[in-house]
Amino acid sequence: MSRFKTWQLFAICVVVWGTTWHAITYQVFDFSAESGVAVRFALAGLAVLAFCRWRGVPLARSLADHVALALQGVFLYGVSYVCVYHAERFVPSGLVAVGYSASPLLSGIGAALLFGAALSQRFVAGGVLGVCGVVVIFWTEITRASGSDRAALGALFTVASVLLSAIGSLVASRNRKRGIALLPAMGFGMLYGSIAAAIVAVAVGHSIVLPSAASWWLSLAYLAFAGSVLTFACFLTLQDRVGVGAAGTVGVMTPLLALLVSIAFEGFRPDLRTAAGAALAVAGNALMLLPARSGLRREPGGEPEAG
Repeated sequence: MSRFKTWQLFAICVVVWGTTWHAITYQVFDFSAESGVAVRFALAGLAVLAFCRWRGVPLARSLADHVALALQGVFLYGVSYVCVYHAERFVPSGLVAVGYSASPLLSGIGAALLFGAALSQRFVAGGVLGVCGVVVIFWTEITRASGSDRAALGALFTVASVLLSAIGSLVASRNRKRGIALLPAMGFGMLYGSIAAAIVAVAVGHSIVLPSAASWWLSLAYLAFAGSVLTFACFLTLQDRVGVGAAGTVGVMTPLLALLVSIAFEGFRPDLRTAAGAALAVAGNALMLLPARSGLRREPGGEPEAG
C-alpha cells in the first residue's frame, strides 16, 4: 500500500466502505442474514490470515489469546453484523450507516469506564450530537404512517448492532494491549465471528444452501475482499501516515456516501427532518474525529466501523 498517495488511500476507504452498506442489501433476501455473515467473514478471515502469512506476520497465539480473539470476533464481526444484515431488511442501508454515528460515543464511554481513557468535552458533545441525529432519523421513519413497524424493527436491529459492535471494539482494544497485532486479530476474529454466525444460523433453523444469483456472489466478493481486506490495509497505512485523528475523517465521510447511495439505488427519499438528523449525526462525528488532538485518547486497536 506504500505506493498509493495519501488521498488515494482516503478515497479507497470512503468509496468502498461507503458502498458496502448497499452491497449488504444483495445478501439479505435470497439467503439468511446469519448464513450470509458466516460465509462473508469466513472468506475475509482466511484472506486476512493469508495476507499475514505472505507478509511474514507471526500467527501463532496461546490458548488464552484465542479465547480473547473469539470474544472479539463474536461481538465485532459475528452477532453485530447479523443485526446489521437484519436491519437492512427493514430500513435503507444509508440509515443503518448513519446509525453507527452513535458507536464512537459508546466505545469512548466504555473505554473510560474500563480502561481509564480520557474523554474530552468536545468528544462527549460530538457524541451526544451524533446520537441526537440518529434519534431524529429513526423517530421520523417510525412515525411515518406507512412502514412504521418495519422502521421500528430496523431501528431495533441497528441499536443492537451498535451496542454489540461497541463491546467488540472494547475487546479489540484490550487484545491490542495484550500485544496481539491488529491484522492477526482481525483474521482470527473474523473466523470466530463466522463460526458464531453459523451457530446462530443452525440454532434458528437455517440451512446453509448457497444462492445461485450472480448479484449475491458479486456482493459477497466485494464485501469479503474489498470491504474487509483491501480497505483495512489502506486504512492502517493511512493511519500510520497521518495519525489516528486525521484518519478518523473517513468515519465522517462514509455515512454521507452511504446515504447518497441509498437515495440513488434504493429509492430512499429523505424528508427535511431525516436530512436534518443526518446532518446532526455527521456533524457530531466531525466534532469527535476531525481535531486530531482532541476527543477520546483512542485505545490501541480500535477499529473503524464499516459495513
